[in-house]
Amino acid sequence: MADQNAVLSQILSALQKLETNQTALAATVEAMQSKMDIASSVSQLRTQHVPRPTDSPSVDPKDVNGHSSSPPPSSSSIEGHRPGIDLGSPAKAPPTDRRPSITSRIILTTYPGQSGIDPVPMSWGEADPAKRGPVVVSRHQKSIRRRNAIGAHGGSYSIYNALAIASHHLDLEHKPDFTDTEPAATIGPFPAWGDKKKIVAMDPYGHLAPWLYKDLMQSQELDIRPTIAVTKAHMKIPELEQSVMDGRLVPDGKYCLNESGELAVTKFAVEPVWYLPGVAERFGITEADLRRALFEHTGGSYPELITRNDIKVFMPPIGGLTVYCFGDPAKMSDPNVKLALRVHDECNGSDVFGSDICTCRPYLIFGIEEAVKMAQQGGSGVVIYFRKEGRALGEVTKYLVYNARKRGSDRASEYFKRTENIAGVKDMRFQALMPDILHWLGITKIDRMMSMSNMKHDAIVEQGIPIHERVEIPPEMVPEDSRVEIDAKIHAGYFTNGKVMTVEELNAVQGRAWEDVEH
Repeated sequence: MADQNAVLSQILSALQKLETNQTALAATVEAMQSKMDIASSVSQLRTQHVPRPTDSPSVDPKDVNGHSSSPPPSSSSIEGHRPGIDLGSPAKAPPTDRRPSITSRIILTTYPGQSGIDPVPMSWGEADPAKRGPVVVSRHQKSIRRRNAIGAHGGSYSIYNALAIASHHLDLEHKPDFTDTEPAATIGPFPAWGDKKKIVAMDPYGHLAPWLYKDLMQSQELDIRPTIAVTKAHMKIPELEQSVMDGRLVPDGKYCLNESGELAVTKFAVEPVWYLPGVAERFGITEADLRRALFEHTGGSYPELITRNDIKVFMPPIGGLTVYCFGDPAKMSDPNVKLALRVHDECNGSDVFGSDICTCRPYLIFGIEEAVKMAQQGGSGVVIYFRKEGRALGEVTKYLVYNARKRGSDRASEYFKRTENIAGVKDMRFQALMPDILHWLGITKIDRMMSMSNMKHDAIVEQGIPIHERVEIPPEMVPEDSRVEIDAKIHAGYFTNGKVMTVEELNAVQGRAWEDVEH
């Protein structure tokens, strides 16, 4: 008997080892396949006209940074950069190999036609990436005079990048090593990538930039970086385990992996890249008015919005978005399969910390459930998460509104007025730019959209993407204290299949006051 147990134990151990080896082999094969897919995509996009060095006069980058062997010019004529500010010798850095800076002179702005200014050609909306050209915004030695974009990589995180350089934690000339960073899923190309009216708020080639423009990066030593990254992961949210227990989600080992509600997901992170003429056209304003407003109302942070009208691309210091795809990413663009979509705008208090004053987290959970179920039915499920905290008014404004509501009579009839009293406007999310990500994903229709927002609905439909069904949040998922929010929104025109309250009924809907504590 003991011998049999020993044999069985050996067999079990061998099987477990075999399973481990198979898992590792499968992961290796998948990684290799992903690289092959990306290589195929790059080959498909690159034509015979590979980007080559331009015939423009060469520029010694040392001249830009005050390291020329010749005496430095006066501050009013520093290689055409004016005005300049001489800060003297740079402060000595602490013992470290990292260089905080390579210049003692601040370049406040640049102008078209300046000595040495030679932007890499950019033709937004070209279907051929070689003709379109890369987005070059880096201020590295070799790139600073070749920039064809205003701003910096990283969106709102660009400030932290500056802080890291200033505090000597990051070398100004560091260039990323993109080895093994290729997208984990293949997307496109789609016709919308070559339509300057359909994609104006992101770079459609942003996920392939280091590979599409590898030759240009090597021949001219340009710093070209991705603005989109694609990876795969598992997702675990406490409510999803309850969804399985309640039967709303059924584990299948593929999309919903187990009884705990763990999900398989493909994720796309996107940084904003604005084509200014296209953004202006979406809002029905002139490019000049847009540039002036962006310059003046960011405290004059980007003077090149005014001085460089030849540069049409701006990378704003705002949050980006993340796409969560459930199911085969290739199905998102397949018109023959159904697609479920939730477009969700950030709400830190509810999404992360579970505040019950709004319906944000419950609606997000519902959107994820419906997306997974659509994938299990052979379709595709997509949740898009935008960083637009507090309707893009920010958390400080949002909390001030909460105070005004809770110190008064928190009634649904006063819901929007409280926000307008403080912010001057009830919503600054401006969904006009939101559909760009749908065009990039190749989405041409939406079968089920989990949203009650008319702003989101109208923005998508106006971009030529039909929505066949709108789905409101189930009443049982609405927290008690958020009835004020949801009823006010419905009364203001949000989509519902249910009842729209009268003004009198709306006035009777009141939220919990601070002193209302349940025992």
